[in-house]
Amino acid sequence: MERKPKILVIGSLVMDQIVITKEIPQEGRRVFAEDFVKTPGGKGANQAVQAARLGADVTLIGKVGRDINGEELLQACQEEGVDTSKMLYDEDGASGCAVIILEKVPGERRRNRIFVISGSNMKIRPEEVEFLKEDISRYDMVMLQNEIPLEVNETAVRFACEKGVPVMLKPAPVIRRLPREFIRHLTYIAPNEQELRAMTGVIINRKRGIFNYEEAKVASAIMRSKGYANILTTLGESGALLDATDKTIYKKAAPNTEVVDPTAGSDSFLGAFCTRICMGDSRGQALTFANYAAAITISRMGVLSSLPTTEEVVKLLEANGRSYF
Repeated sequence: MERKPKILVIGSLVMDQIVITKEIPQEGRRVFAEDFVKTPGGKGANQAVQAARLGADVTLIGKVGRDINGEELLQACQEEGVDTSKMLYDEDGASGCAVIILEKVPGERRRNRIFVISGSNMKIRPEEVEFLKEDISRYDMVMLQNEIPLEVNETAVRFACEKGVPVMLKPAPVIRRLPREFIRHLTYIAPNEQELRAMTGVIINRKRGIFNYEEAKVASAIMRSKGYANILTTLGESGALLDATDKTIYKKAAPNTEVVDPTAGSDSFLGAFCTRICMGDSRGQALTFANYAAAITISRMGVLSSLPTTEEVVKLLEANGRSYF
C-alpha cells in the first residue's frame, strides 16, 4: 500500500461563475450565451481537492466570508476529505468569486478569460498563519499560489525552509518582482507559457504543434539567473518541461484530448505532480501522471467536478499503452 502523504495547501477559494458562449460581444452589442454554470473553485481549493482525490491527506488554509459562497466552498472541499479545520474567516467581507468566459470557437480549442474578484482571499494576514512555524514540519509538501497576499506566502515559505519542507509555487497571477530570499527558498515554480513569458520576455513558438525546445531552455536559463531552482513549465497540448538543478525532463501530454473546459487544468496537473512526488515517484513518472490527470480534467466541464481519481488516471494511461504501477 502506498504511503499517504500530507500536503498543506495555502491559497484561494473562489466561487466560479462560468459563461459558455460561441461569441464574445463587441462594445455595445449583446449576444446570447449557451449556458451558465456556478461551481466552487479557486487555485487553492482546486489543488487541494485534486491532491485529496489522488490519495493525499490534505489540509487547506485560506479565508472565506460568512456568506453562502463561503459555506458552499468549504462544504465542497470537506466532501472531498480536505481538512478545513484551520480555515480563516472574514467577518465583514465577501468570499472570493470569479467570472469565467469560456469561448467555443468552431474548429479550435476552447479558450477562457477569467476575471477574479479576490474578496476575502486577499485579507489573510501573516500573523494569522504564525501557528505554522511549528505545525508546518508535519507536512511533506507545501503548495502556494499568488491569489493570496505575498506576505502570507513569504511567511509560509520561511517556515517551510526552516523545517526542510519542499514548496511548490504556482505564479498566478504573475508578480514581476519577488524578493530574492523568497525565490531562493522555493523548491519548484510552475508557470504556464503565458506566465513564463511575463516573467522572462521569452515567447515559446510552435511549428506543426511541436514547441521550440531551445526557446524553452532560454526561458528556463533566465529563470535560473533570477534564483529559481526547479522550473516546471506546463505547455498545454505539448506536455510539461521540468528544468531541474541536475537534469531536464520533458514529458508529452496525453494524446487525442478534447478540450471542453481548460479552467482547472494547471491546478489538476500540480495537485497530481505534488502528490505523486510525495508518494515516492520519480520526477519523470510524476510528470507523466500529472499530464494525464490534467488531460482528464480539461476534457470535462466544471472545476472541482472535473478533477480525476487515481483509478481514472491509471485507466487513461493503460488505454494509451502506458502501465503506471
